[in-house]
Amino acid sequence: MELFPELKFGLLNGWIFLGLLCLADGICFLLFPKDVVKRLFDRSGWSQKQVVFTVIGKVCALVCLLSIVFTPLKLGTPVFIAGAIVAGLGLLGLFVALLNFKNTPFEQPVSQGLYRISRHPQIVMASVVLLGACIAIGSWTAIIALAVARILSHFGIVAEEEICLKQYGDSYRVYMQRVPRYFVFF
Repeated sequence: MELFPELKFGLLNGWIFLGLLCLADGICFLLFPKDVVKRLFDRSGWSQKQVVFTVIGKVCALVCLLSIVFTPLKLGTPVFIAGAIVAGLGLLGLFVALLNFKNTPFEQPVSQGLYRISRHPQIVMASVVLLGACIAIGSWTAIIALAVARILSHFGIVAEEEICLKQYGDSYRVYMQRVPRYFVFF
């Protein structure tokens, strides 16, 4: 692991993991009904503070993504193997979470499958994929940028929960009391 690994164009860079993440998302979004995809990206009802922090978080995420794209994979090293395993588990979890979301009727909060152990498994699993990519390229800078981006994305997550409380009422409040926001912690 390096704080500032060498950045360069290459076919065997971390972009491969980003490509897999985009491919998994893209396939799901193409196969899902349009109303499900629209619900995934609805940002109506967010406060200005939530939007600002989310945008700042996206800038940090961009730093992470650019680091991943332009940093060669540490092929053949334990770091690469660990990163690939972490990213693979994240991709699998993301796919399951997206299916759980898709299979829930619009008038109900999503609370089945991975949503039984996390209120936001899609975000957590996408973060796991990105963490795996950061490990596979051996970059502390990318990991730090990812951590800052995810901390700032918390404000958007709170906004989503506020909207769900308005939409689903007491059933979502009970769900919030029963299921942690980010898996077994928080």
